Amino acid sequence: MLATPGKRSKSTGSADLNQVMIKLDQYRRQSEELALMNELHQRMADTVDPQSIIEAFSVWLMPQVEHELVAYRHQEKGQAHVFCSCHGPERRRAIKVTERLFQQPQLIDCRKGDALDGYHVRCWQLPDHENGQLLLLRKKSQMPAEKAGLVDDGVAVLGAPLQRAVYYEKLIEQATRDTLTGLANRRVFDERIDAFLERAKRNNQSLTLASMDLDNFKKINDALGHAEGDRVLTRVAKVFADTVRKSDLLVRMGGDEFLLVLPDTKLGAAKTLAERICREVSKLAISTPAGDTLGVSIGLAQWHVGLGREEWIQRADETLYQAKAAGRSRVSDGEPKPLAIASDIVV
Repeated sequence: MLATPGKRSKSTGSADLNQVMIKLDQYRRQSEELALMNELHQRMADTVDPQSIIEAFSVWLMPQVEHELVAYRHQEKGQAHVFCSCHGPERRRAIKVTERLFQQPQLIDCRKGDALDGYHVRCWQLPDHENGQLLLLRKKSQMPAEKAGLVDDGVAVLGAPLQRAVYYEKLIEQATRDTLTGLANRRVFDERIDAFLERAKRNNQSLTLASMDLDNFKKINDALGHAEGDRVLTRVAKVFADTVRKSDLLVRMGGDEFLLVLPDTKLGAAKTLAERICREVSKLAISTPAGDTLGVSIGLAQWHVGLGREEWIQRADETLYQAKAAGRSRVSDGEPKPLAIASDIVV
């Protein structure tokens, strides 16, 4: 029996309804994904540093794709930012796996979610990030196929704000780091010294300043050339940095002049450290053909309540002058006889 014109069979109507439902489901999922992307954009807008951006991305992603760790590295700069959501031994394990991956000289190739030490590792080369890479560690299983597109879209959103944050971080570093030695510069000293003084006063802690000046550097610079002089400064700065603590503030003030702020350090302990610095510089065995040997003279001044910042710095400079006048390559804390560290240097 033929169907009456203008009427449709129940099967045809049911098929049309199914198509409508499929379309509605597609629209619903698209709407949800757009809402998620909008949420991610908002999270990115509220962050300005790479570490916070990585953390915000991980927090956004967790309800959609469970994971243990998200990390970003810039191979050329040697920078790495890691956010791990687990704790205890599991956290240490995940970070250890990440460190192993980051130690590889080449960019990691884990786009398919390769397994490594019980983790499924997924990596992305970020858009417009030369040598920049995002890494995700997931313990349970490979990333669900239906979530792969969402995560890829999220990574694409992450690229621009992360690039801005890395660039901003670079500008901050350029503004606060000595370009030759990589040490903190005078601006950092001026910005942070009052905080050191306030902390020492509030906590009733010792605070010592070391004023350091290289001996015979001008003669070495004139005899061997400015390029060699720059290399000497770089080598000496590395000796300084390798000798002091992370809590200390080491600053190149300009030329061959350096300041070292030693928090929670009494004069005796500061003298011991200064003597070690003198010995380490002496070990470089840098000299001119005429026999002028590089050394470092150090003047120490301990801060006390009632001593102003400028007066404290001036006292350190005065003790430095005493060390220079007493024969160089010496440490002075204002006592009549500065201690000679290396062999006496004839100037």
